[in-house]
Amino acid sequence: MDLLKKLCSLGGASGDELVVKKFLLNYIKKNQGNWKVIPKIIQGDGFQDCFILVFGKPKASIFAHMDVIGFTVGYKRNLIKIGGPHLVDGIKLKGQDSKGKIECELMVIDREDGSRKLEYIFDREINRGTNLTYKQHWKDDASFVQSCYLDNRLGIWNALKVAETLKDGAICFTCFEEHGGGTAGYLANYLFNEYKVTSALVSDITWVTEGVEHGKGVALSMRDGSLPSKRFVNKIIDFAKESKIPFQLEVESAGGSDGTDIQKSIAPVDWMFIGAPESNVHTPYETVHKKDILSMVKMYQYLMKRLHE
Repeated sequence: MDLLKKLCSLGGASGDELVVKKFLLNYIKKNQGNWKVIPKIIQGDGFQDCFILVFGKPKASIFAHMDVIGFTVGYKRNLIKIGGPHLVDGIKLKGQDSKGKIECELMVIDREDGSRKLEYIFDREINRGTNLTYKQHWKDDASFVQSCYLDNRLGIWNALKVAETLKDGAICFTCFEEHGGGTAGYLANYLFNEYKVTSALVSDITWVTEGVEHGKGVALSMRDGSLPSKRFVNKIIDFAKESKIPFQLEVESAGGSDGTDIQKSIAPVDWMFIGAPESNVHTPYETVHKKDILSMVKMYQYLMKRLHE
């Protein structure tokens, strides 16, 4: 779990993913010699802070977003949300500006009109425009992992574990997902134009709900706020049944992911969201069962192999 712990501690709020990209590229270059296939790394002009790993002859891809929720410092100690962080008075935040490292507290002020004002408590004024993210509170026991930003650093971790044994396929590391998305669309389009990749699995983390529980296996999402192809969803579910790997079926009316942007792109790419469920969503204490982590990795390994047969 050392790699996952480090990933969850990096920060990297939406629009500020470069620190995560640099960490991942360094990790990949150090470890790819032990992988079955050394991937081609695609990045640079036209990709913003995103990048793609291409293995062999890809027919299917994995998408994992690098960004997390957080806050931007505004005027007079005000904070502005990045994505949808859970607002609890006293939560510890961290960051860095031109004056040095920052560890401060979130103050939530309830107004009479029902709205909320967000401020930071710190011994000096923080440079406006500075991004703040949760301070990590890591917990790892026999059954669960708990930390800030398991959404989506666990999705990244899963992709890296699959990369170790991947012979054919592509892995896309995307930006902005928590605050509007968009990058997954042009990456899907690139992979279709260059490699005719027409299938995508979204490696992200979903929620524990009345229909999806801890410890029952990775969740295969049949729909959320978007509607993936029923034909493709049924195909993936049939593969999952063949695998004998524990899984749960998720059906939700709201929410979105990189899959939403893939669907809105001009590329004819089928997609499905597949991820471990977590509780304490968008808090510093996101919690995932280790059985679900294991089934997520095994499921992705199996599905990427089947999609390339």
